[in-house]
Amino acid sequence: MKKITLICTLFLLIAATSATFAQATPANFTGAKATLKNYKALYVINNGDEKKIAGTLRNLKNALDDPRLKGKINAELIAFGDGVAVYQKNGSFEKTLLELQSRGVILAQCENTVRERKIEKNTLFDFISYVPSGNGEIIIRHYQGWAVVHP
Repeated sequence: MKKITLICTLFLLIAATSATFAQATPANFTGAKATLKNYKALYVINNGDEKKIAGTLRNLKNALDDPRLKGKINAELIAFGDGVAVYQKNGSFEKTLLELQSRGVILAQCENTVRERKIEKNTLFDFISYVPSGNGEIIIRHYQGWAVVHP
């Protein structure tokens, strides 16, 4: 009888304390709190598909518009490989890129891609910046504490 009482007591104790440690219900969850003064995010694009590029630019804009991050985020878009399509003058992204740049987003293109693919820089937007390598940019930014986002 003592064993049954002990087991029942332990069961009730566990049940009572587990409710204390339970996660918030979906109705109460509001997401992570932005408690830092500054956040840094590097968005990576190495895909030339227009839908993928548009999605990446939309994700970047959404981060800038997130009320938790408003005024607290430094962002960079690094393009390499097939992602160079985002910066080509014959593409459809100029307006969006200029809007992002006006909001402080750094627009960077990998020099290796330009050189290896023999791309003339005059075919790319003149308002972008260049870095020696896209992979190098990712590595350096990672160790500088930047979140690397590859949608």
